[in-house]
Amino acid sequence: MAKSESQMDITEMNSPKPKRKLRWSPLEIGLAAVVLLLAIVAITMIILYATYDDGICKTSDCIKSAARIIENMDTTAEPCSNFYQYACGGWLKKHIIPETSSRYSNFDILRDELEVVLKDVLEKKDSNDIDAVAKAKTLYRSCINETAINSKKGKPLINLMTNISEWPIAAESWDGSTWSAEKSIAELNFQFGRKVIINMFVGTDDKNSSQHVLHVDQPRLGLPSRDYYECTGLYKEACSAYESFMTSVAKLIRQERNLPINDTEISIEAERIMALEKEIANATTKDEDRNDPLLLYHKMKLSDLQRNFSMEINNKTFDWIKFVNNIMTTVAIEVKNTEDIIVYAPEYLIKLKSVISKYSAREIQNYISWRYIMDMVSSLSREYKDTRNNFRKVLYGTTSDAAIWRRCANYVNSIMGNAVGRLYVQEAFAGESKHVVQEMITQIREVFIKTLEELSWMDAKTKKKAEEKAVAIKERIGYPDEILTNPVKLNQEYKGLNYKEEEYFENLIENLKFGQKERLKKLREKVDKDE
Repeated sequence: MAKSESQMDITEMNSPKPKRKLRWSPLEIGLAAVVLLLAIVAITMIILYATYDDGICKTSDCIKSAARIIENMDTTAEPCSNFYQYACGGWLKKHIIPETSSRYSNFDILRDELEVVLKDVLEKKDSNDIDAVAKAKTLYRSCINETAINSKKGKPLINLMTNISEWPIAAESWDGSTWSAEKSIAELNFQFGRKVIINMFVGTDDKNSSQHVLHVDQPRLGLPSRDYYECTGLYKEACSAYESFMTSVAKLIRQERNLPINDTEISIEAERIMALEKEIANATTKDEDRNDPLLLYHKMKLSDLQRNFSMEINNKTFDWIKFVNNIMTTVAIEVKNTEDIIVYAPEYLIKLKSVISKYSAREIQNYISWRYIMDMVSSLSREYKDTRNNFRKVLYGTTSDAAIWRRCANYVNSIMGNAVGRLYVQEAFAGESKHVVQEMITQIREVFIKTLEELSWMDAKTKKKAEEKAVAIKERIGYPDEILTNPVKLNQEYKGLNYKEEEYFENLIENLKFGQKERLKKLREKVDKDE
């Protein structure tokens, strides 16, 4: 049947047209390839940028440190002509030395920040504190208790003088007929750890680091160094302030004891104290001439010490063995004349013989007592503390005391470091920091040992010894883990200490005795390399 025209039109309109085959021109293909390549490069760069370590520390601590360095710079200065001003000029413009200090640096700022943390943790009440921490907090509270300290005036010191070591210049009467140099000098050593005239102590043998041994050395002085005792030029004012400090304390004690004050007599005795100390200072060797430990080392028996360094004090032969035993028997250790002793200052002991024979028992006792009293007045009432003001100003340039909480936080930290350290670590120390430092030290050790193999100037035997030494080095990073993990051991460390909040001076004396006994007891103990 033939289709009508209309049907044919409908059929043609509804029939699908055949698909056209698409073709990309070479230009289109090239452009597509370029776009794809750029996309790949872009994605790769994004990934690399996100993971790339440029070696620059971007932690908050690093940023703070960098900011401090930049703040301390003076970029207006020309570094080639004045590098100090360029590097530190900003610091000089922004900071002044506080009246309480003789210096100020970035380390002092860090110390200030540390002290604030110590104050907070020591003042925080916590019923769950272990015994060691509780004792540290009690000691701190006794130290900041100015009301109790001021109410007692100089009584704690006067009681100490009466019972242990009297100061003739400040006493009503003093009987020197039974005075013993061996006893008097030893008493300050074992009671307070004060080595006056003769510095006897227990320390590690320089040629056998696993063993403790007795040592004798020249003493420390009341002034910073022997140069001050020239008392001329720059040192003239220091000597005058030192002597004035001495007479002021003597007068204050006599006043509190209701004794008459004769300025002339006190000045004469103070001058003799100063004369003796000046001669002792001149007998010592200068610090710059004591840098070689091999030249200082003179090991001998106690009997040799008696024979080689015999001297007379108050017209009596000084008994070295008796003197040493007066100290060591306080920790139940008796030494015989065969005991080893290392003499660090034979020249001083030889010179001391001619110096000490010139002075009477009273003059020597005056000097011995003064050397511990001068350190004690800072722990008494305000009127006693004030006797030091001019002396401290002349020596150190300080015109006022640090805040009492700062002094007390530092004092407690110096006495009970591990107990206070426990508090500090719990409060402020980032645990990860210690692991980072440990890893760094491990890597340094590995590189050092590897470098040894490349050294052509070192023989195999020496390399082996160097490697053994490197491996044997013990790291002491931040704090011992035991202060956190072993409270029983920490409590045991301070078991012998017991404090009272109302008796700061007595607590201080207890600390001195405790610390010195711990040091003396080591004579019969092996050296603990972990200490």
